[in-house]
Amino acid sequence: MSNDRRYQVFVSSTYEDLREERQEIMQALLELDCIPAGMELFPATDDDQWTLIKRVIDECDYYIVIIAGRYGSIGPKGISYTEQEYRYAVESGKPVIAFLHKAPVNISVGKSESIPASVELLKSFRELAQKKVCKYWESPSDLGSAVSRSLVRLIGTHPMPGWIRADKAADAVAATEVLRLRKTIEDLQAKLAESRFSAPKGSEGLAQGEEVYPIDFKFEARDADGEVWSFNRQTVLSWNELLEGLGPFMLDEIDDDQFRVEVCQLVKSQLLENLNLHEDLAEYKNFRNFVVEPRDVQTIKIQLRALGIIEQSKKARSVKDTRTYWSLTPFGDSMLVQLRAIQKGEYKDWEEGDEPGNDESTLDRLEEGSVAQK
Repeated sequence: MSNDRRYQVFVSSTYEDLREERQEIMQALLELDCIPAGMELFPATDDDQWTLIKRVIDECDYYIVIIAGRYGSIGPKGISYTEQEYRYAVESGKPVIAFLHKAPVNISVGKSESIPASVELLKSFRELAQKKVCKYWESPSDLGSAVSRSLVRLIGTHPMPGWIRADKAADAVAATEVLRLRKTIEDLQAKLAESRFSAPKGSEGLAQGEEVYPIDFKFEARDADGEVWSFNRQTVLSWNELLEGLGPFMLDEIDDDQFRVEVCQLVKSQLLENLNLHEDLAEYKNFRNFVVEPRDVQTIKIQLRALGIIEQSKKARSVKDTRTYWSLTPFGDSMLVQLRAIQKGEYKDWEEGDEPGNDESTLDRLEEGSVAQK
């Protein structure tokens, strides 16, 4: 039996003829750290008394009844109060055990029923009790042992709430609450982790992927006479191109200034790669001082945040460092991997065993690469 939990047991029986037996039962229950309860000392003569009896039975965890040679006084319902208690316990779903005298004929005349009607009612009550769990006894000591063994088994098969000390109850409630809160935290952390690897809710309606964004920028270039000219241009980049170009720099983190510089560098690279599309720039060289419209830099940053691709870095810094830093979110990182990871077979011409010198297409690419670097 647990030292922290006590079970309350309602003991029902006739009283005068079973004084010694009841003493044995009380002793057995106390040795099991149980709390005995019984209403035999209270004269059950009115409805108020029966209300009290029912309340005590309701508060108990287990119910036992001892049936020997007496049936007991008959109440308004035409049955004894002992049988009325038994029927109520069964109807209310209490775990019950009946302890029946093994040989009623051997009970002394002074402890047996002499009225024929009561004898028949007692017989009927015994038959009713035998339909549920019941045990048999002959002597008071025999009854005490039977109660002890049977109750331990009943507690094991039909566990009930029982009672615990107030201080122990507080600890138990606190432990239960801690477990509940821990489970809640784990569930929320799992949901948070899952959400960090997916697009934010509501971002479906935002421009993203291959949709393009127009970017205004300006730069300088030198003509054949060495004179420096300023130009204003507009280009378009898709959000995937922006992530593909800016993402690698945010695998760790970058501050606002570096973010702006990388946007400018991305725009410069695109212009130089597509110079053939700008006929008016054919005579110019030494392109420099690229500046992207600050509004566009901020818009790119805000859009990538709204798409859940970048976030403000949470790393601890010195008090003097007041700059704002940006890094990829787990979702942004996974998006970048999808865009930049090399697919199997993408460079199959470079696989081990190939002879680039004998591969015409490979030579063509090498030549193209050399020209691009000049």
